[in-house]
Amino acid sequence: MTTSLTNDGLRRTTGGLFVAGALAFAGAATVLSSTFDWPDILREPADVVLPTFVAGGTSLVWTWFATAWTYAILIVPILLLPTVLGRRGDPVLRVATYVGATSVVLSLIGFLRWVFVVPPLADSYAGGNAVTRAAVDAAWTAQHQFGGALLGEHLGQLMAVAWSVAVSVAILRTRVLPRWLGVAGLVVSALYLTNQGDILATAVPGFPVWDLGGLIGSTSWGLWVAALGVMLLLRPVRLPHAYVPAGSASLPTPRSPASADVMTTLP
Repeated sequence: MTTSLTNDGLRRTTGGLFVAGALAFAGAATVLSSTFDWPDILREPADVVLPTFVAGGTSLVWTWFATAWTYAILIVPILLLPTVLGRRGDPVLRVATYVGATSVVLSLIGFLRWVFVVPPLADSYAGGNAVTRAAVDAAWTAQHQFGGALLGEHLGQLMAVAWSVAVSVAILRTRVLPRWLGVAGLVVSALYLTNQGDILATAVPGFPVWDLGGLIGSTSWGLWVAALGVMLLLRPVRLPHAYVPAGSASLPTPRSPASADVMTTLP
């Protein structure tokens, strides 16, 4: 009974963190979009981004800080999910879990650039002469392409898609959660993948870009993560029959002497 209650509590905790992380990030990102024109401003040059950043003041820096750490919440339920699903021994899901956790860390680096790297660059650009601005422009482009486009967007998003695909396939293969959730996960993963065109176009001019890929892909992926959390909150997971929770011992069920006597008399 204690083990059952513990597993139920872990399931609810994991589901709650998925929902809380998805909703908190959506709220912070909405504020960021309305105050800083994110993510469209990411593709603007330094002479547009940096003065706009300076105009946003300290409140904009704190908005970036909140956006980063609300997204970071997801690393905890991602790591807990295999245990909740009773699939800790699944090698594919185990690898996917580390890939998903790494994707959160990479995205966190991309977000936190705006807290620790961009402010001094923006201040130097705003108060500098033509030579200083040219140097800051070069520094801005380098850190933006490396920390933003490469780590946060390209690798971070690719790994997030790989994680959601693996989880969706595991759901479809094992039926531990409703089948529609697995199908939806594959669909939103494909949509999220289309945003890579916009990212690759920053390095490969002329690369095909679907302008709505980022908005539709990231929004639908976030909604799927929230739906995953809701399903964990609302219904028990269909664990495999042979699953034994970590930390519990598999002991034979004792038989009463009467039942043992009956068994010995049967042919």
